[in-house]
Amino acid sequence: MLISALQLHGQQQSGRVYEFLNLPATARVTALGGYAFPTLDNDLGMALFYPALLTQDINNHISLNFVDYFDDINYGTVAFAQYFEGLGQFSGALSYIDYGSFVEANESGDIIGSFTAGEYSLQIGWGRLLTERLMMGSNIKFIYSSFYEYDSMGMAVDLSVAYINPDQLLTAAIVARNIGRQVTYYHGNNRESLPFDLALGVSKKLHNAPFQFSLVANNLHNYKLVYDSPMLLPDHFNTADDSQSFQERMSDFGDNLMRHLTLGVEFQPLESFSFRVGYNYRRRQEMKVDTRLSTVGFSWGFGIQISRFQLQYGRSNYHLAGAPNHISISTSLQDLFQQPAKQTIGIE
Repeated sequence: MLISALQLHGQQQSGRVYEFLNLPATARVTALGGYAFPTLDNDLGMALFYPALLTQDINNHISLNFVDYFDDINYGTVAFAQYFEGLGQFSGALSYIDYGSFVEANESGDIIGSFTAGEYSLQIGWGRLLTERLMMGSNIKFIYSSFYEYDSMGMAVDLSVAYINPDQLLTAAIVARNIGRQVTYYHGNNRESLPFDLALGVSKKLHNAPFQFSLVANNLHNYKLVYDSPMLLPDHFNTADDSQSFQERMSDFGDNLMRHLTLGVEFQPLESFSFRVGYNYRRRQEMKVDTRLSTVGFSWGFGIQISRFQLQYGRSNYHLAGAPNHISISTSLQDLFQQPAKQTIGIE
């Protein structure tokens, strides 16, 4: 009898904790493919991802976000920005994900109760201008995760630099996210890595048309994002295949390159209304069902200005099983509570 041992290869990003940190914070991000992009707009949601975008223009802005995720899971973010003279622009955000309620049973299958699970993050951001067009910023995150009798705490930081060119309606930013480690572990001394990401985002508005295009390149520190399924034959473990033709190699190269990119388009025919569409190639390749036509990987949404409030909706198709709905409400507290100017009547 011939017995051979097979080495199993896990996915590229397996074994990481606190993955909820990479969930889209606002409905606008959800609608544009799931990755935030730098923009000239005074958008607090984008500044949570790129802290270099924290400027005095978003002072006193508040953002409330809720997502009806899959099954009983939901998550959300509450964020606020405040400017301090001489120090710069600060932001604070509280994020959570609630995994719902679970039935607790013993080894015999007898139900003995129930329990819940969830994860939380408190984020403090800072940003300021370096020059007229160059900005820098950072976030610090305090993380807590609880799964039944197992819990963990961690800390992480984000570092970001942004460039803006209002004359060309062009914005670019780079961010290194979730640099940190676990402070306490779920079990023993089993330390796990955080979901680090190095991302570069670019956005461009057209001068003579109501369109804005965005492109985000993520996981720049990890070139290969394709998952190699373990095969029965040992030769399949070799990453280089000399039998591949030039066209096949170029196809593989293009496939892996596109997995790093997320594309988005915003159409704003009116100042108070915008429609958004996004495409996440990697999500489509990993979650689609080959035997079924679907819109997996695509996302869409809209934004409406109602009085002093901005209402945003985003819907992203992850799988045939369903698509989460994301709702965001934001406003400026300064505008909200500002007293209207008194009108005087002159008598001649």
